[in-house]
Amino acid sequence: MEYADVYDKDRRKLGRTVLKGDKLTPGEYYLAVHVWIMNSKGQFLIQKRASTVLYNPNKWSLTSGASITGEDSYRTCVREVGEELGIEPNMDYGKVMFTLDRGDNFCDVWLVHQEVDLNECVLQVEEVSEIKWATKKEIFKMITKGEFVPYPYIKRFFEKIN
Repeated sequence: MEYADVYDKDRRKLGRTVLKGDKLTPGEYYLAVHVWIMNSKGQFLIQKRASTVLYNPNKWSLTSGASITGEDSYRTCVREVGEELGIEPNMDYGKVMFTLDRGDNFCDVWLVHQEVDLNECVLQVEEVSEIKWATKKEIFKMITKGEFVPYPYIKRFFEKIN
């Protein structure tokens, strides 16, 4: 069982934890991350969610996850990429593009510039079934076809990196 720190609306820790997945009361938040890895060709490392995951099974997405107790956004980014893809993100070339308030969580949307050899990735089979590089155009095409998770912020994200 994993626990998460609880934050207030100003992103200050409240000094208590909850079991990950438990409902929070209004005005309480946990911390989450979305991690976009982009190579020098302008392609993004995307992953197909396993058929057994609860949300959006068999859809293409990005690396994401929630913090556990004691973690900040940076450490969550490193842990989630490590768990799901078996690689270490080069955080020297990573930055938070913006933060989303999603009602019960603050989600930091990261962009990490990094070359990754897909053959060196070790996928967490419970979460990820495939990985590949895709361009912005290919991602939007997959969204149109219902193959990629339609993140509500995706246009904003791509506008910020252009």
